[in-house]
Amino acid sequence: MDPEAWRWIWLGAAALFVVGEIAMTGAFFLLPFGVGATAATIVAFAGAGEVWSWLAFVAVSTAAFAGLRPMARRMERGGNPVGVGADRLVGETGVVTSEPDTAGTRLGTVRIGRENWHVESSDGVPLPTGTPVQVVRIEGTRAVVNPVD
Repeated sequence: MDPEAWRWIWLGAAALFVVGEIAMTGAFFLLPFGVGATAATIVAFAGAGEVWSWLAFVAVSTAAFAGLRPMARRMERGGNPVGVGADRLVGETGVVTSEPDTAGTRLGTVRIGRENWHVESSDGVPLPTGTPVQVVRIEGTRAVVNPVD
């Protein structure tokens, strides 16, 4: 095959692997191959032959894979220590800042940390203002809570 064609094949492969990695967030499986294809692209554009491009691809992909797999395993095993999204609030405590209205058209609110959330008790009983609560789960924009003794 024409050496000029390999330049563009490697460039396309690098782009495909990187875009695939972005689509598969967190896996770090395609990224090493993207790094290897980038190295092969550089070798091909430098004017080296097809064999050297393949050697660069295999060697750099193997090294990148060996370097990234331990990090990927740590991330899978440990999860996210900080917590992401509303689920980070489960188990947190807060204080009811307003009660729901008697007609049931407006939910009460609770202050959890620095955030205010609509609140609903897990047993459906209205919570008076000032009640300390613990978040059981988040349902959309509502915090479902239990009163804390």
